[in-house]
Amino acid sequence: MADNISQQKTEHDDIASGRLLGLAGKLYDQFIDEVVPNVSLPSRTKANIEYSEDSDVWVYGDRETERSVKTVKGAFQLLKTSHVIDFLVKNHLGQNRGSTLRELYYISENWDIAKFREQPESDRLIEDLEIISGLQREYFHMRPEEDGATMFGPIRLREETKRGDRVIHCQEDIGESGYQIPFNVENIEFLDTDAKFIIAIETGGMYARLIENGFDDRNDAILVHLKGQPARSTRRIIKRMNEELNIPVVVFTDGDPWSYRIFASVAYGAIKSAHLSEHMATPGAQFIGVQPSDIVEYELSTDKLTDKDVAALRSELTDPRFASDYWKEQISLQLDINKKAEQQAFAGKGLDFVTDRYLPERLTDLGIL
Repeated sequence: MADNISQQKTEHDDIASGRLLGLAGKLYDQFIDEVVPNVSLPSRTKANIEYSEDSDVWVYGDRETERSVKTVKGAFQLLKTSHVIDFLVKNHLGQNRGSTLRELYYISENWDIAKFREQPESDRLIEDLEIISGLQREYFHMRPEEDGATMFGPIRLREETKRGDRVIHCQEDIGESGYQIPFNVENIEFLDTDAKFIIAIETGGMYARLIENGFDDRNDAILVHLKGQPARSTRRIIKRMNEELNIPVVVFTDGDPWSYRIFASVAYGAIKSAHLSEHMATPGAQFIGVQPSDIVEYELSTDKLTDKDVAALRSELTDPRFASDYWKEQISLQLDINKKAEQQAFAGKGLDFVTDRYLPERLTDLGIL
C-alpha cells in the first residue's frame, strides 16, 4: 500500500504540472491570437456562496471577477502569476521541493518588477491558482508556516515522509500532546480504528482536559485539536476520516460568534476557501457546544458581549450557513442574554463535569452515544 501512496503522489504532481502549464499556455495563446490576456475567477464574497445539493456544502456561485492586462494592475497580476507558475513547475514539481507561503513571498524578491509588495498578495495568488486549476495548494507542494494541529485516539495509520514510511497508533505510539497532523494529509493511509466518533475541539486547554480524563479511551473517540480557526490539513483529515472510515464528527468550541464560524468552516466550508469546500468541509458534522442555551441552563461563568461580538452575531443571522432554525434560535438567545462563555467555564462545575456529564448528555442528544 505504501507503493500506492508514492504512485498517487507522482500522479498528483503530473496533474498539478499539467494544469499549471495549461494556464500558462492559455495566456500565451491569447497573446498569439491577439486577444487581451485574461482569466476569470469567482467573486470571493459572502454574497457569492451558495448551497450545493450535490455535495451538501457551500461553494462559490456564478458571480465572477476578471483579471486582464487591460489595466496596469491586471497586467502586473498576470505577470506575477506567470512567475509563480514557472517557479512551482520547475522548482517544486520538477525537483520534488516545497516552500512555505512566507518563503514564496521572499523568493519573489528576485523577480524584479514582478515581486510581491506584501505577503497577502502572494497568498491570494496561490488561492487564485487553486481556483483556476481545481487543485489544493498541497498539490503544488505549498505548505503553511505554522505547526500542524494534533489528534489523539484509537486509530492506526501509515504516513509517507521524505525519510520513509512510518506506522503510528495515535494513542499507543505518541505522547500526551498527540499525533501532529502533517500539512499534506493525502500522504496518510488509514489502517484500522475502533473509534465511534471524532470530536474536534477548539482550545488546547479543553483538548488536554479530555485526554487527561481519559475521554478518548472510555468513549472510543478520536480527539482533534483545532487550534482555533482550523488549518486546511486539519479540516481535510477530519473529512477523510468521516468519509473513508464512516466516523461521525462533532465540533466542540467556545460559545461566541467567532467560535461558531470555526464550526462553520469545518461543517459548511469557509467563505475564503469555498472553492475547496467539497474537499475540506464535513457536512455531517454536528455542533456540540458551547451553546447559548448551555450558558443559561448550566449558569456558566460568562463575559459580556462586545460591540464586535454583537455585530458578528447579527452578521451570522444573514449568513446562509447559519440559516437553520437551530442557529437562528441560539444566536437570537445569545443576543438577548448578551453573554458569551468559554469551554473552560465548565471547570466551575468541577474538573470532571465536562467529560462525565456535559459531553455524554450532549452526545446522547445528538444520537452519537
